[in-house]
Amino acid sequence: MPKKPPSIPIAIRYLLRIVHTLRQTYPKKRFTLDVRLVGDLGEVLAEKEYDLEIFDELRRHHDARTTDGRLVQIKATMQKTLTFPVDHIPEYYLGIMILEDGSFEEVFNGSGRIVAQAVKNRKPTKTNLHCVAIGTLRRLNQIVPEEKRIARRDAIN
Repeated sequence: MPKKPPSIPIAIRYLLRIVHTLRQTYPKKRFTLDVRLVGDLGEVLAEKEYDLEIFDELRRHHDARTTDGRLVQIKATMQKTLTFPVDHIPEYYLGIMILEDGSFEEVFNGSGRIVAQAVKNRKPTKTNLHCVAIGTLRRLNQIVPEEKRIARRDAIN
């Protein structure tokens, strides 16, 4: 007979234990059980993989800075789209898709101007965010020259 799944209260307690562990391990992020959870996970994954450091506090428009001073907005998803801001163009935009095994796929790594150009004819939204399909970002990523990307840590060591 299959094992009975945990009740909602038990599942919430499991999630909160996980969040508590994440907060202790990565104190720069809050890991709240809302939309921010995937974003915080994405920022931590990006900081481990790329030549950047996430800011200690929330900042408007950018999440991190590279060692050579470039500002980076990091977006993460586990769905089929990523968001891109309506009201500003990030200096650099790093979009990743988090996979179920805990790894991730880079879907875009380059100047925010490239993505802004792709969404320039869209109408503003109430949320101030455009949804951009992962496939679109993958295609745009193919035109970014290697020297215009945020470097991976293993490439600079």
